[in-house]
Amino acid sequence: MNRITHWIDGKRTKPGKGPAGPVYNPATGKQASEVEFASVAVVDQAVASALKAFPAWRATSLSRRAEIMFKFRELLNARKADVAAHLTAEHGKVPSDALGELARGIENVEFACGAPNLLKGGFSEQAAGGVDVYSIRQPLGVVAGITPFNFPAMVPLWMLSNAIVCGNAFVLKPSEKDPSAAMLLAELLAEAGLPAGIFTVVNGDRTAVDRLIEHPDVMALSFVGSTPIAKSIYERGTAKGKRVQALGGAKNHMVVLPDADIGMAADAVVGAAYGSAGERCMAISVVAAVGKAADPLVAAVKERIAKLKVGPGSDPQSEMGPLITREHRDKVASYLESGPKEGATLVVDGRKDKASQNGGFFLGPSLLDHLKPTMAAYKDEIFGPILGIVRVDTYEEAVKLVNSNPFANGVAIFTRDGGAARRFQFDIQVGMVGINVPIPVPVSYYSFGGWKASLFGDLHMYGPDGIQFYTRAKVVTSRWPDPATSKVDLGFPQNR
Repeated sequence: MNRITHWIDGKRTKPGKGPAGPVYNPATGKQASEVEFASVAVVDQAVASALKAFPAWRATSLSRRAEIMFKFRELLNARKADVAAHLTAEHGKVPSDALGELARGIENVEFACGAPNLLKGGFSEQAAGGVDVYSIRQPLGVVAGITPFNFPAMVPLWMLSNAIVCGNAFVLKPSEKDPSAAMLLAELLAEAGLPAGIFTVVNGDRTAVDRLIEHPDVMALSFVGSTPIAKSIYERGTAKGKRVQALGGAKNHMVVLPDADIGMAADAVVGAAYGSAGERCMAISVVAAVGKAADPLVAAVKERIAKLKVGPGSDPQSEMGPLITREHRDKVASYLESGPKEGATLVVDGRKDKASQNGGFFLGPSLLDHLKPTMAAYKDEIFGPILGIVRVDTYEEAVKLVNSNPFANGVAIFTRDGGAARRFQFDIQVGMVGINVPIPVPVSYYSFGGWKASLFGDLHMYGPDGIQFYTRAKVVTSRWPDPATSKVDLGFPQNR
């Protein structure tokens, strides 16, 4: 059995004899390899390596740091098929989805290539007589990222690109379910010229996470995952004096107004609900269909579901792959039992999809109509290929539904009315809003993050907020006076 280890001091570690976890091929349901779980000692070794490498990296010029990120970008583009293959093999993404994930990750590397401009400070000449004041941003030191299984390449690239180019040493703890993409990223960074110790990968379970939270030399933590864990990491990390940004769960809605192009809305919601088998934090899981939009929308979605091809990534015709584990597949499928028992209408049952009968962790796209906010299929973050339709009578009722939800990650509205769209973006209490755009993931030069229970921390991820998160500001007040004017003054400093 192939054993995936760690990346410390610029190289893969030798396999140990400690605990390990299985890594499956979700399309076959069979174990493909095992991943070594880092002990506290291994995490300490990784952080020590990063801490040792940090001073020289911090002193490296911005132009050199940007040059390495440019080379990393070129290597990612040259090896994108290899990275995507890991995503297909361990997560189950079909190739088009895997390549799309990587493309969005590379955008963040491109943003980081602008570090010489992004890290410019401000300068005020002659703020007072003979006094200049200027600001600079400096790296934190050793920082860590804990990333989820659903985006094994993109989310690490969200974090590491800005962290490294700002002058920090970055320790990544990827999901133990699909760790190989992170190891390939480490190889490509080393090939790009990144010094050993500046990017480290520790694979593992809760032991590794807990040690990163507790370690006194880890200055900041970035996390993406479920809300209960995000809240816990934020509280524990900040209690230790660390800077923490923790992205939690989501229950993303799409509001469809009666004037919307129903065909366009149906195309959009099918792609947003069932892409990557619904295992996206920005997936649309609920449609609030307003008034007369409901019946034609349900019919159009059902028609499109019937044409979707579910299957393994090895089949070039597959549009949707399996879920990550058998346990998760079974949990998602359980809502197809509980929904109808609570009064919802099961329009499409994904358990009957042909792929669901042929091994692997497949569940076909499913559709629940007449969903109510009191039902488990509405309240829970299902994180799978089940779309729910909530029927509402008015725009106001739709907005109230969205704003009442404890999650506030993403939302979309489909309408031809510009006034309604503008009112929606003003009224809605959600961090990322799409207007006739179903998955409003910001481009890399904005920042990603929701509100309420979808984000713990003050700063969103990547983009300008990412630069701010991975640096701290310093203000310098400077004077080079004529010695003849020097005198003792016990008064509080004033601008004169």
